[in-house]
Amino acid sequence: MAKKKFVVGCFDKEELLFPAVKKVRTVGYKIKDVYTPYPVHGLDQAIGMRETSLHTAGFIYGLLGTITALGCISWIFTKDWPLDIGGKPHFALPAWIPIIFELTVLFSAVGMVLTFCYLSQLAPFVKKHHFHARATDDLFVLVIECTETTNTDEAESFLSNNGSIEVKTEIAEDGWWFGRYDKEEKLFESNSVVA
Repeated sequence: MAKKKFVVGCFDKEELLFPAVKKVRTVGYKIKDVYTPYPVHGLDQAIGMRETSLHTAGFIYGLLGTITALGCISWIFTKDWPLDIGGKPHFALPAWIPIIFELTVLFSAVGMVLTFCYLSQLAPFVKKHHFHARATDDLFVLVIECTETTNTDEAESFLSNNGSIEVKTEIAEDGWWFGRYDKEEKLFESNSVVA
């Protein structure tokens, strides 16, 4: 894993965080992420994140469930095991609608959960660096990723002047690795970087 340098600023109020995020983006610093103790409305637009495409993935998974249900049921009842049930035709689409609906919902729900976990890098034994111990407790933590042109002293003073109550520079792993938080383990060695 590649180690990178980050400037971490902690804010104790949401009212101080928003102007600081806007000023950080105006100056041109690269925001890695903002960690908050609760969801903050409008913060994703303020840090420049694009809108999620999870709803599109849900539609695609639902469509896949519909096609799977319709394909399997029609193949079973017309080709593999055709039965004469009360004189119904073998291709009895109205009778299959509940099964098609349920499989559509199942594929969509399970697919969206798995996609969300993959994109958020949530899984058992996946470990990520925590920039501050109180990041999800009672502080708002703004993390700036340093590039070759970033002066860390200027970035630290910039955050301090914009309402940050605590500022520090950290060298941390960028990405994730396999491990547990109750044990100190070696990082997952890989040439690929998960973004």
